[in-house]
Amino acid sequence: MSKIKSADTTPELIVRRHLFSQGFRYRLHVKTLPGKPDIVLKKYNTVIFVNGCFWHGHKAESCNNSKMPKANAEFWQKKILTNKKRDTKVQKALKDLGWEIVIIWECDLKKNKASSIFKKLIDSLLNSPQK
Repeated sequence: MSKIKSADTTPELIVRRHLFSQGFRYRLHVKTLPGKPDIVLKKYNTVIFVNGCFWHGHKAESCNNSKMPKANAEFWQKKILTNKKRDTKVQKALKDLGWEIVIIWECDLKKNKASSIFKKLIDSLLNSPQK
């Protein structure tokens, strides 16, 4: 598992490129914030997590990326559950600090869904109070 990337993943790069092309500037993996969010838009008081469906236990019906492996299933179930608990704890800590949280799932970045996800994201950023 040490070979699994946690930063600069393909889904994360897709979101970053889109934000940059729309004129948004951001910081990456800010270590002083709980959970080191993937993207931090301080001006908009918003953090973005780009979650891999498998690693974060995405359970949407339309998601095909989060199927549990048959080999060593008990280990993977425990691993995913631990990740989900950590995500909940980090989100609560960020909300307590006053941050808006946006979660973008890997499966939402498929070509047929990405444009609507990006439109919602940009709209929410533009309608958020700026610092």
